Amino acid sequence: MSADEADEIRGTTQGTAPVPLSVLDLVTVGAGSTATDALRTSVALARFTESRGFHRYWVAEHHSMPGVASSSPAVILAHLAAHTDRIRLGSGGVMLPNHAPLVIAEQFGTLEALAPRRIDLGLGRAPGTDGATAAALRRTETLNEGADDFPQQLAELTRFLDDDFPDGHPYRRIHAIPGPVQGSAPGGVQSPHRPPVWLLGSSGFSARLAGLLGLPFAFAHHFSAQNTVPALDLYRESFRPSAVLDEPYALIGVSALATDEAREARRQIRATALNMIRLRTGRPGLFPDPEEAERHEFSPMEEEFAASYTTNIVHGTADEVRSGLDDLHKRTGADELMLTSHAHRGELRLRSYELIADAYGLPTA
Repeated sequence: MSADEADEIRGTTQGTAPVPLSVLDLVTVGAGSTATDALRTSVALARFTESRGFHRYWVAEHHSMPGVASSSPAVILAHLAAHTDRIRLGSGGVMLPNHAPLVIAEQFGTLEALAPRRIDLGLGRAPGTDGATAAALRRTETLNEGADDFPQQLAELTRFLDDDFPDGHPYRRIHAIPGPVQGSAPGGVQSPHRPPVWLLGSSGFSARLAGLLGLPFAFAHHFSAQNTVPALDLYRESFRPSAVLDEPYALIGVSALATDEAREARRQIRATALNMIRLRTGRPGLFPDPEEAERHEFSPMEEEFAASYTTNIVHGTADEVRSGLDDLHKRTGADELMLTSHAHRGELRLRSYELIADAYGLPTA
């Protein structure tokens, strides 16, 4: 990988932010709104964060969740690519065991052709849904098989992306198109570039694998905060220089919500906790508004969960959120912070990113 290609991973720091700031979008559908509304919000968010100097904008794969309209990252990313010019776009992530590696290579090769040198391919090994839905996606009842085979699936996907299966391999004459077609295929090389691969995780498995392969690593601090520092330590300890990176590069996903008044932030994250309680207890629905959360009678167990869950959401005024993010950066040594803002209304999420951008002095449009 050239120095320019490595820079696509590393990014640049804007304003007074200690590291690059990026965005993770779950395409949240609030009660009383539609998936169309949520997708329009995503376009507005991508355009706004691009104008303010955020480095990348990722979409996360989820399934069978009424409040999350991001079941098809590649489709959404193609739409976002048509409405932006510079910001990097990617998956945060594609859940590889749900798909054939060739399909992902073709999808992201197409995205790379649509938006050259702007696409990231982030990969996870979790299902991104419940067991029954995962079985429907994978056409198998053995869910652990996909996760256990993740290194082999990753190796196959990488071969398709690079078009370099060895002679004698049964897939040697198969080419992921668009892509860097080589070998015996008519027409020769189509493109010298392909999207950088990231590994995503919330435990040590992907951290170690990313380190051993010399790949960039993204950790889901927003729902596995207790594992963040151990996983990053394991990634750095396991890291071996590669054609991709000379040194480890780790970003962390952070749930962050900035509002004009601290009280409003507390109201919003209470609704976020209720949404997560319903999801964890098999009752997913549209993202509730704060009024619904205020009417809800939390059981003692739910109260305990809500208190624990919201502790890891950086929230409050712009200055409070900046302070919390700076503290998190110091504790983890992350090379990049990827922010995800959860709120019932799209304009609240947009305002959150605006306040954070202002707090860090990011460039204005």
